[in-house]
Amino acid sequence: MAVTRSSETHAKLIERIPKVTGQGLHEWFTAIDKGPGLLKLSDRSNWLADEYDLPQWYADAIVTEYDRRRRDRSIPAPRPGGH
Repeated sequence: MAVTRSSETHAKLIERIPKVTGQGLHEWFTAIDKGPGLLKLSDRSNWLADEYDLPQWYADAIVTEYDRRRRDRSIPAPRPGGH
């Protein structure tokens, strides 16, 4: 089950992922995209941890960051003139 962490703790985990895992976030996001298409955050996090032998807290942070960035991409960019 995914655990809610403070923004500061999450940021520190995200910052350390490349050094600890040897892969950058973009590589982990690609792995998630190519994965089994699980919908629940906890299912995707558990799959990532199991599939790549990651500590659960890093898998949770990767999936949470993936969702945050994906959600941000879905917000339409402001149009000129504020419309």
